[in-house]
Formats: sequence, C-alpha cells, structure tokens
Amino acid sequence: MSHYVTSRDVAVSFQSSRDALPFFPETSRGVSTLVQQVCGRGYSSSAYKGAWCGNQDTSRVSSASAGSSPSSPGTMAKRAAVILAGCGVYDGTEIHEASAILVHLSRAGAKVQMFAPNADMMHVVNHCEGKPVADKRNVMEESARIARGEVTDLAKLNVADHDVLIIPGGFGAAKNLSDWATKGKEYSVKPLVEKVIKGFHQAGKPIALCCISPVLAAKAIPGCELTVGHDCECEKWPYAGVAKSMVELGSKHVNKNVGEVHVDKKNKLVTTSAFMCNAPIHEVFDGLGVMVTEVLKLV
Repeated sequence: MSHYVTSRDVAVSFQSSRDALPFFPETSRGVSTLVQQVCGRGYSSSAYKGAWCGNQDTSRVSSASAGSSPSSPGTMAKRAAVILAGCGVYDGTEIHEASAILVHLSRAGAKVQMFAPNADMMHVVNHCEGKPVADKRNVMEESARIARGEVTDLAKLNVADHDVLIIPGGFGAAKNLSDWATKGKEYSVKPLVEKVIKGFHQAGKPIALCCISPVLAAKAIPGCELTVGHDCECEKWPYAGVAKSMVELGSKHVNKNVGEVHVDKKNKLVTTSAFMCNAPIHEVFDGLGVMVTEVLKLV
C-alpha cells in the first residue's frame, strides 16, 4: 500500500529534529534526508532550473560540498569572526549565505563568534513586497535571529581573539555596514566596520567576503584583488555593473563563476560571488564552501 506523506508528517518530523539544530552539518544532512524521504526519489523545485530530481549522482559531489576536515585531535580550532548586518536579503544579511558559511565552518571544526553593529538599520523592508516600511529596527537585534541569540556588539571585537574574518552578503552590507546602496562609488564604509577589516589586514589575518560585501574591501584595502562574479551583465549576472565599479575604484576584479573564488594572496583576501549570480542555491552553497576552505588555509 502506498504511503502519502502530508505536510503534517513533515512538521512532526521536523519538530522531532529541533534538538539537533545547533549542530549545523548534522542538521543539514538530516534535513536533506528528510526531504528525500518526503519527495521519494529526489527533490525538485521549479524555482531553480538547476535543481536535481530523480536519483542523485553522489559521485559528482564537489570538494566544496564535502568541506574542510574537522580539526585533528590536539590541534587548535581555528577561530572565525563572522560579521552580520541584520536578517534578510533586502535590508540585512542574506540568510542562506550566512547559514551556508556557518555550516562549512562547523564542518571544518572552526570556533565561530558572530558580531553585528549595535546601531539602527538604514531602513526596514517588507520582504513580501520588496518595499520599505515605516519601522525602525536595530542591526544587532535583527542579526540575533540568524545567530540564535548568540551575537556580540561589533564594538567588542578584538582582532587578537580571532584567526579569520568573514562577512556574508545581502543588502545589509551595502546599507548597514556601508552606504554603497545609496551613494554608489562615492560610498564609505562604516567606521567601526572599516576599523575591523583594516585590523585583520594589518595583522596579516585572512578575510573572506561574498556577494556584495567585497565592496567593503575595495574601500578598506585599496588596490586589492577581488571578485563579485562577472563583469558582463546578463540574466545570470544581473549585478555585473558592480564589478566595473570595483575596477574604477582601483581594485583588480577577476571574473569567476559561482562555484569559484578568487584568492588575493598578497592581502589574504578570499572572495566569491554567491547570490550576485542568478544561480541555484546548491551552487551558491558549494561556492561558499570553497571560500571557507580557502580562507582557513591562509591561517
């Protein structure tokens, strides 16, 4: 007899898995297994042309998906500071990017501490309509939604306590960590954010940025090499104009696909396009895995 899985079955199964939520890699694999059980042979979503359906070819899983190996017994875990800029792509940190970064860091055995500015957001956006609303919110309080409450005021970040700095994308990087969204090439990075980036750079500690956040490095680390994807605008690369702006600001832009990163060895800067590319979420996830792997190698 066939068994038809209902939305209630999914809810009950997910509820029973809540205790595992703090363990990102295990939770990620558990949810993946649940989706496969619910959907039968595979997962399909009309939202992404590249989504897989049917029997998955696991022999083609990339090294990015596998991630870095956890720290070996007896070795010090690498310490990563992650700066958030709110919660939600249009006015804060891109949630999928932040979550993917946390998964890859956890799988690599890194010790993570999340930070955010204790300041007002530029504005609040209704994510259903994509329009600003008459509301006022705090960047750190909104970031706590992603950090599950464990977020620290950016003013308390001590560069000496961390090995790497990572900043996910989302419009928050262009609105709350800088004013790129409103001023374009005439922008400036928020003083505290710029101080942290320069502090890591001057200490010779690696930095990883994705999506729109590489614009922070273009200002804080003049002449650096970076990528925000491709510099030729098309359906797949709708924000290619940012790449040209980076060159005009004195940075060297290197075209890279969503699953690739650029490593500026001189400045210990690792960048990748993430959702600057109109790509399926699993490709963005894998690209962020490469970014995490490469930045940890520089420690």
